[in-house]
Amino acid sequence: MNEDLYIERLAHFKQNERPEVVLLLANNPDMVKLVVAWINLDVRCTDELTEPKGESESESWEWLWQNTEYSLSELKERTGISFSESALANKMKPLIQNRVIYPDGTVNSFVQRYLRDQVLKLFESKTKRPTKKS
Repeated sequence: MNEDLYIERLAHFKQNERPEVVLLLANNPDMVKLVVAWINLDVRCTDELTEPKGESESESWEWLWQNTEYSLSELKERTGISFSESALANKMKPLIQNRVIYPDGTVNSFVQRYLRDQVLKLFESKTKRPTKKS
């Protein structure tokens, strides 16, 4: 099995993103920390890809993740959240299942925009200072 199939199947999911997944992060600082840590994590596909079990979307998504390598302990460290690794793995499930994070270390483009908007709002609130009345 070559890496082209991995790239092709991943591209399909990136071309069919849904904006609603952003709602998983809204008002959930732990999820935001996980996504930000994911972006900065070393994530790669395995050296030897397995055979896909089927062609459906869910089977393709599962196959991509079965052929993805990353360090859960490094992810835990990067989040700064004091979860056990098993609790962290459970927190990751909705991000994976709802296609918020991708098995190549990237994230849904709507999520990326949401995070950027949040950063901009943070900077805007810091730069807007009340003016003194004379």
